[in-house]
This record gives sequence, C-alpha cells and structure tokens, in this order.
Amino acid sequence: MSAIPAPETGPDVGATWHYGDPFGEQRAAETGLVVVDRSHRGTIALSGAERGKWLHTISTQHVSDLPDGAVVENLSLDAQGRVEDHWLQTEIGGVTIIDTEPWRGEPLLAYLRKMIFWADVVADPSELAVLSLLGPQIGDPAVLTAIGVPGLPVVGSASPLADGGFIRTVREGEVDLVVPRDAVTAWRERLIAAGARPAGIWAYEAHRAAALVPRLGVDTDERTIPHEVGWIGGPGAGAVHLDKGCYRGQETVARVHNLGKPPRMLVLLHLDGSADRPVTGDPVLAGGRAIGRLGTVVDHVDQGPIALALLKRGVPADTQLTTGGESPVSALIDPDSLPEASGVGAGRLAVERLRSTQR
Repeated sequence: MSAIPAPETGPDVGATWHYGDPFGEQRAAETGLVVVDRSHRGTIALSGAERGKWLHTISTQHVSDLPDGAVVENLSLDAQGRVEDHWLQTEIGGVTIIDTEPWRGEPLLAYLRKMIFWADVVADPSELAVLSLLGPQIGDPAVLTAIGVPGLPVVGSASPLADGGFIRTVREGEVDLVVPRDAVTAWRERLIAAGARPAGIWAYEAHRAAALVPRLGVDTDERTIPHEVGWIGGPGAGAVHLDKGCYRGQETVARVHNLGKPPRMLVLLHLDGSADRPVTGDPVLAGGRAIGRLGTVVDHVDQGPIALALLKRGVPADTQLTTGGESPVSALIDPDSLPEASGVGAGRLAVERLRSTQR
C-alpha cells in the first residue's frame, strides 16, 4: 500500500491522505473497521493538584471536579466570545491530557503556560499520539483482545491501557487510542492484524463532515461563536457549559443564549460534482450576494462532493446557492442538516412580557 501524503495546503500536513483507495477506505469505515493515524495532532499534559480548578476559570467547560476517565470538549474564547481554541480533554491517572489541531498545539501550550501564574499546575508537551478507529466492528472480540480491554468505554469516557496511554469513546462508532508516540507503529500493526484496515485522513474527514462535526480553523473563522457550530449545551453536551461563569467571553455566550440567536448556522452542502472543487474559505452566494463561507470540502463515497458551510441563519433549504472561485459551483443545503428551530430564550421571553405590560 502506498501512503499518499495529505495536501500541503491543508491542516493535515505530515499525515497520510489515503493508501491508494480512498473510497474503499470510506466504505470500510461504514461496514467494517479502519484505523486512522492522527498522531499529527498536538497533545499537552497538565499535572498538579490545582489543574482542574485552574482550567475551569479560563475555559468554557465545567472541569473543576471531573472524575478519572472523563472526556469532554472544551474551548477558549476571546473577550468578544469568539472561538480561539477547541480541544478534547481527558482525565486519566491524575493527569489532564489535551489534544487539539496540529497547528494549535504550540500556541495553546504557550497560552496555558502564560495563564498559570501561582496555581499548582504544570503544562508540558505530551508524548502521546492519537489513533482513531471507525466502523461497526470496533467492539469485535478480536479487536478488544488486540487492545487489551474487556469492552469499550461508554461515550464520553476513557480507560487506561496496560502499555501506557488510554482508550476513549468520542462518539458512537468512533474510538481513539491515545498511545505513546514511539509505539504508534506497533499499535497500528496490532490493529491491522486484528482486522482493521489502514485508512487515511480523507476517510476520517468524510466521516466527520457527513456527521456535521466542525473542525477549528476549517469550519470556523475569526468571527465564529460557539452557538454557530453546535459547540454549546448543558451537562454532557457540547463544549460550553451554560451553568458556569468566570471565563473570558462569557457575556457573549449568555447574551446570545438568553436574548437572541446566533447570526450564522453550520450546514451540510451538496456540491455539483461536474465542476472543479471549491476550497475552504470560498464565499457562498445566493442571488450573487455572499451569505456565508465554505469550511470542509471532501468527496464522500455515497454522497459525492460535500462541504460544511457557515451560512446566514434562516436561509431556506431550497435556496439556490453557488460557491467556488472563478468557476462557480452549484450547491444545495441538505435539509436534514439545518438546526432545529429553537424556542424563545428565557431572557427574550422576559423582555417580551415586560413590553406587553407596558402597552
């Protein structure tokens, strides 16, 4: 199998794009099992008795007292509530492991170190790497035996591995092995021997985009707030906990949640496959007017060329769209990807009641 490197212009430089049969790899992810090497992700280890309480004050998630084995998404926002960093956070063996986009590993580590001040926290690069397993055969006995666990962790939890690192379940049908970096090759060979097919980042990205899972810096821009891409919710949901405060950008999060709706929405687009592929960042037009931007663009084994896009909230599903550069590409919104119409926020409802009493 020839490993084809990921495009040098994308966020996955240094990773394998595919092994010669990208659609076959995607099909295997849907019907069997694939292993995707995502060891290019940045990983950080936080140690120290005050790490949970400290991180709780500078991020959007409730992490002050996470139990061992907990897995959560988390964000860092700027003062206006716009997303600066997104990461997965795992509590394991008295250490907090953070993994994030390849290009954000060093900047995030620098930011965390700058924010420590006098807390009992140490932030260091981690020598752990991420291998992702996709497919319905993740829980097969041969696979579990190869991993060395009696069963898979429940969604949002992790378990230690005997040889170091841990296994975690991110979503249904997606499990990560976070293992020592110098053991990645051995782990891949062990999983392939157990029936997993090696797959590249292309297969992972197609799976992610079809599931409407956003990616920092690809499906977000400098104006993105958590509400626009589904990174907000209550306990056990999203990367923002609505029942906590004391973090930068909290005012924007609370205002949009209570009084209004986000200005944009993340949707799935189906692209005209007969034209040249547009690229991330291309404008999305309706009637010649820009109403959003493209994020992830990928060819899917079943759905053809698809893309995630941030569009102006409220655009109807049947709107005729175009995107791309000099050669326009037709696009249609997948109606199933439109966010559900939310009810009136508590703050907005209170304002409307007050106004009605003053008439």
